[in-house]
Amino acid sequence: MTPPPALILAAPASSGGKTTMTLGLLRAFRRRGIGPVAAKIGPDYIDPAFHEVAAGRPSVNLDGWAMAPGRLARLIEMQAPAGLLAIEGVMGLFDGAPAPGASGDGSAAALARMFSLPVLLVVDAGAQARSAAALIHGFRSFDPAVQVAAVIFNRVGGPGHRRVLAAAAAEAGVPALGFVPRRADIALPSRHLGLVQARETTDLEALLDRLADLVAAHVDLDAVAALARPAAFGARLVAAEPGPAVPPPGGRIALARDDAFAFIYPHLLADWHAAGAEVLPFSPLAGQAPDPSADAVWLPGGYPELHAGRLATDRAWVRGLVAARDRGAVIFGECGGYMALGQGLTDADGRDWPMAGLLGLSTSFAARRLHLGYRLGRMVAGPLEGRLWRGHEFHYATITAERGDPLWSSVEDATGAAVEGAQGLRAGRVAGSFLHLIAAGQSVAG
Repeated sequence: MTPPPALILAAPASSGGKTTMTLGLLRAFRRRGIGPVAAKIGPDYIDPAFHEVAAGRPSVNLDGWAMAPGRLARLIEMQAPAGLLAIEGVMGLFDGAPAPGASGDGSAAALARMFSLPVLLVVDAGAQARSAAALIHGFRSFDPAVQVAAVIFNRVGGPGHRRVLAAAAAEAGVPALGFVPRRADIALPSRHLGLVQARETTDLEALLDRLADLVAAHVDLDAVAALARPAAFGARLVAAEPGPAVPPPGGRIALARDDAFAFIYPHLLADWHAAGAEVLPFSPLAGQAPDPSADAVWLPGGYPELHAGRLATDRAWVRGLVAARDRGAVIFGECGGYMALGQGLTDADGRDWPMAGLLGLSTSFAARRLHLGYRLGRMVAGPLEGRLWRGHEFHYATITAERGDPLWSSVEDATGAAVEGAQGLRAGRVAGSFLHLIAAGQSVAG
């Protein structure tokens, strides 16, 4: 399969407008009948859901720290056929893990280098003028193997500001393909883990249409499309194995799916389907219990802290979990799902709510502390016992009580240093941890 023409939208830093620019371009190209599709670099659940609504086709995650080169190549191929693949970067262009993983440090620059993809740099010009020339020159020259092919300026002021920015881009030797003005009325709502989920965003279609109008009026869409080119796999990547797939925890997997439990990677579901497993969604928030025929129950991450009152009041999901445990099903929770399997959860207002009570864990959002980073671990019990895996930890919850057998024999960060407090718990065939599983792996060095 021939990969689609692609480009990477990156920025000098976070919060510069990568996501809004990606969404506006996707919807604008979709209107033109180009048939765009998207991908997101790094461990992100929320942005790909917005991509899917904007483009009308599912997005995928491309995580160079967790995924082998062959897996990255296959995921890019899977986005064909498409008129254009818009790959949204993570943080700043060169920001990644402090040590390499399966395919590099996980940065947008590493992916651009690996597949010889052009970078469209989105620069927040709201607080600068000619200094943008130095910034663009630095990003263009920092790594000659990373092609910064063009720039779009975001949050541009009046005509005078635009003229200065155009001259700055010319000084840096990079074409400017767009000058998008400040628009206070176009903003994606956010919360403590990032953007509010696409499924929760009011009038999302209207917002995407306004973004597309803005981008179409101020960006040279033809020039952007002309930048894109197919990923250069080369003989090594064509022949590369995708790496070991993540095995399903059972043959019939009851998967919690709603606003409280939304964080599951599409490529994991694809692995499970490819292995012959059947996925049976259920919604705890809708009063649903896991399918009684399931031999495994998976509670992914999400926002149980925002829905703790409903989860504590409607106990059908808890009764279903207890029944699944008693008949010998495997039960596993990731991050938010792990908290839901615990004894109780304290919300941000200090209110205590009972959870499922299947693990000896209590958590609190009343005194929050950020836990963030790539993780490598070996599971010693539960549905993936004995396997090495690569994942990511990102949560604000603190542990107020933790009783039970450890789930992991070890958890390391990207540098190989031991990480305490991330090992998780198990109780028989019920297990969980704060970590989000991304891919199977061999070692920190890949």
